[in-house]
Amino acid sequence: MKGFIEFIRSQGVVGLAVGFIMGGSITKLITAFVNDIINPIVGIFMGAADLQGSYLQIAGAKIMWGSFISNLIDFIIMAFIVYFSVQILGLNKLDKDKNKK
Repeated sequence: MKGFIEFIRSQGVVGLAVGFIMGGSITKLITAFVNDIINPIVGIFMGAADLQGSYLQIAGAKIMWGSFISNLIDFIIMAFIVYFSVQILGLNKLDKDKNKK
């Protein structure tokens, strides 16, 4: 049992769990932001009232370009948030310090 507790302390499992939970919450927030605010604005400029449901019909196939654009915007915003969070909190320096020991 002592080895397990030491593993949790040394590997930062609690911090990882908190980060995982916060990441899920932030993902929901960013998805709502993209779907409810960004997509309607982009849809206006692209000529589609509902960007998420926009598609191109070719023969029997539906090419869901609106869903792809929506997910791409979602990914880009999430990537910026993760990048700037790591930079602002200085988390990128933690791994370097750990490797020096």
